[in-house]
Amino acid sequence: MEEKTFDELKIADIMRLLPHRYPFLLVDRVTEIIPNEKVVAYKNLTYNEQFFQGHFPNAPVMPGVLIIEAMAQTGIILVVDTLKIDTAKENMIYLFTGIEKAKFRRPVVPGDKLVIECSNLQHKMQLWKMDCKAYVDGQLVAQATLTASTTTADSFK
Repeated sequence: MEEKTFDELKIADIMRLLPHRYPFLLVDRVTEIIPNEKVVAYKNLTYNEQFFQGHFPNAPVMPGVLIIEAMAQTGIILVVDTLKIDTAKENMIYLFTGIEKAKFRRPVVPGDKLVIECSNLQHKMQLWKMDCKAYVDGQLVAQATLTASTTTADSFK
């Protein structure tokens, strides 16, 4: 049996898969994808992140909702890669339909490397449900079960 190899997805590759842009693109690199099963990515956090300036000025902490968003973006990379979708050509976007069992274990601060793992739990028609976990230095910092659905960007016009 031949062993599969995976070349990391760098920022230009990620920007071809996701419609998000600064300051809302929260995935820097994808280090592993097993189609229809699992994705591993990371976000390097610096003090220069826009959200640290107001959350909180004297004790900067990444907002929990942005950790969830980073998980969602990572999960959508798994969906797009699995389905081999050209999101720009097909004008597709993904929207949250649910966030379940979200837990935050410790703060994420400047200097941390947020490593995100998402595993596919279910896929039914246009709905995806995934188990996501975020780590810093191997320690679990957040987890949630996320669901998302596809639609076209034209549906918002």
